[in-house]
Amino acid sequence: MLQLQTIREKKDEIITALKKRNIDASSLVNGVLELDEKRRATQTRLDNTLAESNKLSKEIGMLFKSGKAQEANQLKEKTGTLKETSKTLGEELGSISEALQSLLYQIPNAPHESVPAGNTEEDNEEIFKEGDVPELATDALPHWELAKKYDIIDFELGVKITGAGFPVYKGKGARLQRALISYFLDKNAEAGYTEMQVPHLVNEASGYGTGQLPDKEGQMYHVTADDLYLIPTAEVPVTNLLRDEILAESDFPIQYTAYTPCFRREAGSYGAHVRGLNRLHQFDKVEIVRVEHPDKSYEALDAMVEHVKGILRDLKLPYRILRLCGGDLGFTSALTYDFEVFSTAQDRWLEISSVSNFETYQANRLKLRYKDENGKSQLAHTLNGSSLALPRVLAGILENYQTAEGIKIPEVLVPYCGFDIID
Repeated sequence: MLQLQTIREKKDEIITALKKRNIDASSLVNGVLELDEKRRATQTRLDNTLAESNKLSKEIGMLFKSGKAQEANQLKEKTGTLKETSKTLGEELGSISEALQSLLYQIPNAPHESVPAGNTEEDNEEIFKEGDVPELATDALPHWELAKKYDIIDFELGVKITGAGFPVYKGKGARLQRALISYFLDKNAEAGYTEMQVPHLVNEASGYGTGQLPDKEGQMYHVTADDLYLIPTAEVPVTNLLRDEILAESDFPIQYTAYTPCFRREAGSYGAHVRGLNRLHQFDKVEIVRVEHPDKSYEALDAMVEHVKGILRDLKLPYRILRLCGGDLGFTSALTYDFEVFSTAQDRWLEISSVSNFETYQANRLKLRYKDENGKSQLAHTLNGSSLALPRVLAGILENYQTAEGIKIPEVLVPYCGFDIID
C-alpha cells in the first residue's frame, strides 16, 4: 500500500497519477489524511494521559513513603480516572487505526510516469514485436481440436472429475507439460534465480501482504474451515518468504523462482477466446520474484523483460510486448509489461506473461525493509514475472508447430521431452 508519509507529502501528485487508472481518488486520499490527523491527535492525548498517570504514580509512592497516606489516596482517585481515560483513548485509537488501514488498502498503487493513460486493453502500448508467424495449412486446427486429435489433453475428463477449467493432461501432453516446467526452471536458475518449493495454500496475512486481499478475494479459492487460500500465483508465497524481514543492502538482489499450480475463480464466459487452454481455473506456472534496492528496481525490471524474451526466442514463438495502460494495470503494480504469443490457428494474441514492478507498495504491506548506509530502515522494492505460464505457451506450441505429420516439438524442449513430435 502507499506510504502515509508519501500521501502527506505528495497528495496532489498521487491523485493526479491515479487518474491514469480512471480513478478519482481525492475522497479516499482526503479521508486517509483526515483519519491520520485524528489518529495522531488521539495518540498524543493518550501519550500525555499515560505520562500524567505515571507521574502521579511516582508521587503517590513518595507520599506513602513520607507517611502522607491521605494525600496519596486522594491522588489515587485521580489516577483511576486517568486509567479509564487511557483505556477509552486506546480503544478509540485502535478503531481509528483500523479504519485508516482499511482506507489505505482501497487505494491502488500510483502508476509509474511511463504508464500510458487509457481505459481498457485496447489502450495498451505495443513496444516490441519479434518472431515470424508461421504459415499454416488451410485445415490447421486450434489447440483444443489438436488436443483431442492426438489424445494429449482431455477437457471432458477434467469436467467429470472436478468441473470446467480443470483439464487432464495425458501421455505426451503430460510429458510436454513437465518438460516446459523443467526447462523454465533451468533457464531461471542459469540466470541467477534460486529455486524454491513453497506451499500451495497461504494464510490471510500472506494474501494481504502481496495485495491479493482484499482486492481479489472473490477470485481466490477459500478453504473456510482453516481460513486458508489456494494460491493464484507463486508470487504470493514466494514474496511472503521475506515478510517482516529487515535486510542488509548487501543482500540485494534477492532472486527466487518457483513452480506451482495456480488456482483462480475467474468468472466464466463463453466463446472461442476462453476455449481450451485459453482460460483455466487450475494451471501451472513458473514464477520469478526479485527484491531490489529502490535505486536498482527498474534496471532489474528491464533485466526480467530481457530474460523472458530469451525464453521465447529459444521456443521460436512469435511474440510482442505491451506496456499496460493505467486502466488495465493491476491494483498493486506501478508498471507492468505483458508478453503475448501469437496463436496462428486462432489468429489472435494470447497473454503468457506479466512482468511488474510494485516499487514499495507490497513491501509496505509486508513490512519488508533494509538498513541503508546510515543504519536507517527503508522499504525495499519488489518485482515479479511469469517465466512462464504454461497453458497459453502450450497452446501456442501446439498451434504454431502443427504439421501434416504431427506437432513438432521446439528443438530446445526435445532433450526434456524425450521425443521430437506428437503424432
